[in-house]
Amino acid sequence: MSLKKHPSADNIYETERLILRPMSREDRDFVFELYNRPKFIQHIGNRNVNSIEDAENYILNRFTPQIERLGFGNYLLVTKEGNEKVGAVGIFEREGLDIVDIGYSLLEEFEGKGYAFEAAQKVKSIGMDDFGLTKISAIISKDNISSQKLIEKLGLKFKKHVILPGETEELNYYETE
Repeated sequence: MSLKKHPSADNIYETERLILRPMSREDRDFVFELYNRPKFIQHIGNRNVNSIEDAENYILNRFTPQIERLGFGNYLLVTKEGNEKVGAVGIFEREGLDIVDIGYSLLEEFEGKGYAFEAAQKVKSIGMDDFGLTKISAIISKDNISSQKLIEKLGLKFKKHVILPGETEELNYYETE
């Protein structure tokens, strides 16, 4: 028996400057590029996306099943002006965390423009207002100060340090009040 796809799985959302659409196999080139950027590997980790095929499998095995099951997940960020793929934002189920967490990453050339905050704010409201999540968490590496500030601006508060299963790095853990 196959599970029925969640009715919200194909939803596309908009902010003032961005379109957020569910990540799909067509985004494999972008995921390959983003996930291999030195800053992504430094702050988020090496996801072993070593080829375009790896990127496609990552999307199909990790992103697609969650969004089809829960209705929310990882979204590609595209600028309304210029139609440029700038990054990704999402709410994720993560092993080792009881509460879904918000995550985002941008190509460096699009940082500092407020896109990450704009997108994270939208995804937080999608999760809480549209899907009735009562809490959202975030995990951030200790040296990623700009991301910590963004998460605090989003209304999440530092709670503790955590180490996720299979990892060694201690991360800052934040949660909505």
